[in-house]
Amino acid sequence: MSEEHPRPFWPFPRSRHPFSFLENVDDDWDLPEFSNPSGLTISEDDKHVIVEAAIPGIRPDEIDMVYDKGILWIKAAKKEESENKKKKFYRKALGTFSYRIAVPGEIDEAKQPDAICKDGILKVTFFKTHKGPSKKIPIKEG
Repeated sequence: MSEEHPRPFWPFPRSRHPFSFLENVDDDWDLPEFSNPSGLTISEDDKHVIVEAAIPGIRPDEIDMVYDKGILWIKAAKKEESENKKKKFYRKALGTFSYRIAVPGEIDEAKQPDAICKDGILKVTFFKTHKGPSKKIPIKEG
């Protein structure tokens, strides 16, 4: 004789534990490994620190960028207006964004950073200060 198990009260698997979807919220919204949700990339080599920011649809003259005390601010606002009198249509939109980035490394503040905007990517290149090799400090007993 086979042992019978009682049927669950809730007929649907997700309904058995109504809040179980919160446990696996990351599984449903995974982004590909290569994506950067903030739209920022920071890299460096021996001579430069490079900050790249995604700014699709923004012209260089619409961007306000300031570097002060190790912080790079990138701000922009895009206004759009369109009208079609034949269809009695009028659209007005405003989009703004800002990035605030702590630029790593020792930046040479005497040199002006290079900034290039191409294909929706703003690339800002900072020059590092030229430092000699680190010196070991001997410790005396005393």
